[in-house]
Amino acid sequence: MTRSRLCLYDTTLRDGAQTTGVDFSLDDKRHIAALLDALGLDYIEGGYPGANPLDTEFFAKRPPLKHARFAAFGMIRRAGRSASNDPGVAALLDADADAICFVAKAWDFHVRVALGWTLEENLDGIAQSVELAGARGRETMLDCEHFFDGYKANPSYALEVAKTAHRSGARWIVLCDTNGGTLPHEVERIVAEVGKHIPGDNLGIHAHNDTENAVANSLAAVRAGARQIQGTLNGLGERCGNANLVSLIPTLLLKRDYAEALEIGVSPAQLANLTKASHTLDELLNRAPDRHQPYVGASAFATKAGIHASAVMKEPKTYEHIVPESVGNRRRLLVSGYAGKSNILAELERLGVKLEKNDPRLARLLEEVKDKEAQLYAFEGADASFELLARRSLGTVPDYFEVERYGVNVERRPNAKGELATISEAVVKIRIDGDALISVAEGNGPVNALDLALRKDLGKYQPFIEDLELVDYRVRVFQGGTDAVTRVLIEFRDGSGEHWSTVGVSANIIDASFQALTDAITYKLLKAGAT
Repeated sequence: MTRSRLCLYDTTLRDGAQTTGVDFSLDDKRHIAALLDALGLDYIEGGYPGANPLDTEFFAKRPPLKHARFAAFGMIRRAGRSASNDPGVAALLDADADAICFVAKAWDFHVRVALGWTLEENLDGIAQSVELAGARGRETMLDCEHFFDGYKANPSYALEVAKTAHRSGARWIVLCDTNGGTLPHEVERIVAEVGKHIPGDNLGIHAHNDTENAVANSLAAVRAGARQIQGTLNGLGERCGNANLVSLIPTLLLKRDYAEALEIGVSPAQLANLTKASHTLDELLNRAPDRHQPYVGASAFATKAGIHASAVMKEPKTYEHIVPESVGNRRRLLVSGYAGKSNILAELERLGVKLEKNDPRLARLLEEVKDKEAQLYAFEGADASFELLARRSLGTVPDYFEVERYGVNVERRPNAKGELATISEAVVKIRIDGDALISVAEGNGPVNALDLALRKDLGKYQPFIEDLELVDYRVRVFQGGTDAVTRVLIEFRDGSGEHWSTVGVSANIIDASFQALTDAITYKLLKAGAT
């Protein structure tokens, strides 16, 4: 059976840049473009040349793409001008791009109110812009903005917008759910109706996620015949984001109904890099990856309950809808108060520790885990602390250093400029091979000061920890009142890119933080082979 070709169009670098708190640098855009190209996407939208200096500079020296077509985005010509005399259209035509994606209003309400144009001026602008770009040898497409709301309000005009672009030579007519309020059954019906006038091989879908339906709406459009999906990596985008390509790609490639009917440009080998690509984007944006993101999240294939873990160990299909490794992820049998021996055994095996199910040390370790969890430790989110707990119970963790004392002082005093400032200062005294080492450091808050002091001088172990970086610090307070218990989770990474998390629990937030910090350093020394 011949499969139909479905094209994937990424707009992370343009629509994704509208995400609250996201600001790409030029280097970021180049790095992300290479990431997307390696993933096998068909189109990468670089931005809006002429609209801002960053995008203009990005197109002045386009990234060297091996697979994807490089697209420029911008508006059709303005009313009262010809397309050949419009600065915005000129910037698109001058950009070093393989394709041009024009955007135009498809909702008559927007044409009249937002633009102040007549409906005919809008149609003329579409026709002139698409025809001019085609005459210049550019592949053209039109994002029909607010198409679904427009179709529901005035179907004949919204359809005429799409048909005008098609008659004028646009390769793709992309139907946009710009407000993100359309539901899957509406998308499927409307796309099917449009498909009676424009071939599905020329139709695309651009969905926003304001009802948490952007992925479902994209799949609904494909079922109705659309053959291009626009989306972003990790679902970045304005307001609630765009259709998440990280969810769409494996669904299209691994779910039988889509895989048997459709062909996409992503190969199984490229799919295996999906988790890495998703997390790399988060790292570039200095954001913690969403642990619960489908397919690629750390919890996507995690099992907490002991009875579930036992079933997964016997047959993974009992609780896994795909093989985790197919998307570059892995199975995790979590260690928690709900865990049974199966969870502990599976995690120990992953760590390279072999124990028999009837080994008395396993029962002791399970009891210790449950006792710690009763004290509000959380090993399911602190893999490094669990490994240390397990290896200590087996006697395989060296005592690298002994902490004799530490202290933190916070005071408000004049700084170097004579201005009153809050200063945090920490003192840590440790012993290594009988020698006392005392370190003092000032930091941006007491925990930062403590972290800096602890890692300032670790004697002979200092070379092992030079590349350590604290990347996330999370605090949760339990029970309330003056006798509250505090849990601290700290995430570190090193120069190799490896991440690990540790946990500390105490009535004192500084003490809880110090537990997690010392565990993180001990884990790094253990992994580095320090003796």
